[in-house]
Amino acid sequence: MNINYKLILCIISVAFLAGCKQNKEATSVINADEIKNHIAVLANDSLTGRRPFTDGEAKAIAYISSQFKKEGLEPGNKGSYFQDVPMVEVTSTPVAQMAITGTKGKTSLNYPIDFVASTRQEVPEVQLTNSPLVFAGYGIVAPEYHWNDYAGLDVKGKTVVVLVNDPGFKSGSSTLFKGDTMTYYGRWTYKYEEAARQGAAGILIVHQTEPASYGWSVVANSFTGAKLYLQQADKHLSRCKVEGWITEDAATKLFTAAGITGDFRALARKKDFKAIPLNQTINLSVKTRLKYSTSHNVIAVLKGSTTPGECVIYTAHWDHLGIGKPDAKGDSIYNGAVDNASGVAAVLNVAKAFAHLKDKPKRTIVFLAVTGEEQGLLGSEYYATHPIYPLNKTVADLNMDALGSYGETNDFSITGKGQNDLEDYVAAFAKADGKKLTGDKKPGAGGYYRSDHFNFAKVGVPALDMNNGAESTAHGEAYGKQKQKEYNDQHYHQPSDSYSADMDASGMAQVANLLFKVGDKLANESTFPGWKNGSEFKVVREKSMGK
Repeated sequence: MNINYKLILCIISVAFLAGCKQNKEATSVINADEIKNHIAVLANDSLTGRRPFTDGEAKAIAYISSQFKKEGLEPGNKGSYFQDVPMVEVTSTPVAQMAITGTKGKTSLNYPIDFVASTRQEVPEVQLTNSPLVFAGYGIVAPEYHWNDYAGLDVKGKTVVVLVNDPGFKSGSSTLFKGDTMTYYGRWTYKYEEAARQGAAGILIVHQTEPASYGWSVVANSFTGAKLYLQQADKHLSRCKVEGWITEDAATKLFTAAGITGDFRALARKKDFKAIPLNQTINLSVKTRLKYSTSHNVIAVLKGSTTPGECVIYTAHWDHLGIGKPDAKGDSIYNGAVDNASGVAAVLNVAKAFAHLKDKPKRTIVFLAVTGEEQGLLGSEYYATHPIYPLNKTVADLNMDALGSYGETNDFSITGKGQNDLEDYVAAFAKADGKKLTGDKKPGAGGYYRSDHFNFAKVGVPALDMNNGAESTAHGEAYGKQKQKEYNDQHYHQPSDSYSADMDASGMAQVANLLFKVGDKLANESTFPGWKNGSEFKVVREKSMGK
């Protein structure tokens, strides 16, 4: 049986590659040195961390567009290499205490020890005044899972308290949502969106470390200082007045006062769960400071030879965190060499590889370096909601973000493995090279919803986010895992994520070469990849394609 299984896999791979109208030139043409050269420029101190609205942005987008122009790629937006992305910077300052009043007396929650709160509404101040609190379970409306936490509930003027992640997490059932693999319904951004659709005045997410996949300090740090949002015609007045989090201890006090004890996650995942009024009200005000400006996506195209109306998009975000808190060495410039000068460098080299092909691809190739990823995937969201090329003619999005700097690997990591057909393309090419694929190490963390490919997925475009695996070709898996941990613990979103002449970019080139092959294959086909059964994005795509 084992021999037959291997034979079947071999036949499938051979058939895939044999049937592929792959350009014969589309081989390993991207090299590590060229990627490093781009990183050296993009992660230089002179770009001051590439934060939107700074001189660092101006220098970064000028460099990226100049490289596109150098390779003979056309401007991607009506004669321009830039797409304006209007943003608003909101600095929210809540009062020091959130006042909770109930039949058993008054409770005060302290900022930011017990709660954090902000607003997107572009007004000088928002207030929740005697807003009734309601426990709305996981805050999810998911028709495909026959789930509606808001069924029969009128939340206008009320503040909903909801749980992070979704009912499947640690439920013991692989068929409840996706078990321990987070769906989009478990993502905190979705919960804010749904509460607004329901008309709630405010929303508080209950933080728990395991289902959130990060500690309270991450939440608290994220809600201090200025936040960038895309400008909206309604000035975000359709959003809840207050979007916030409370600690598990604070939630337990609220629930206990309302007679809810025990495991409230287990309570909320019951099929017959109904929202529970907490018989308490909240008073909270948040003052704001507003600043308006425009950032930019950078976009270039290589027009298809026979089907130019259809396109394949490569994405990477050019922005990072700018200048911030100094580290132990006194360095305050967050250069983002790995995150994400590496992805932009890879896209620039993929663009060069396509530009130098003798036989141009049949479909158009779009190269898109987006802004504001670190502020909430803003540049990709703007493109997805203001597409330059029709979404139903967009074949796929291939995204690269924070590529590993520890050399080549024997495996590749697919974020959100199991979502769409694009990973099958990767698998076939990887197998031909004797490589293998792995999925998320922590599927409950919802990694698929945390980079720019996700905004393409939301509008139905099959989207892939791929990175190096952990099994180092030269040093083994233990070495690769150690390097991944070292980056996450010591360098992620730190000034130490900087360029070094001895950094190993061969793994970055390896990923870029593989995605170059995938994009070339997609660009020379006439079919469209789709979403796999069970994906929350399948219906959106089928609707956009008229199915």
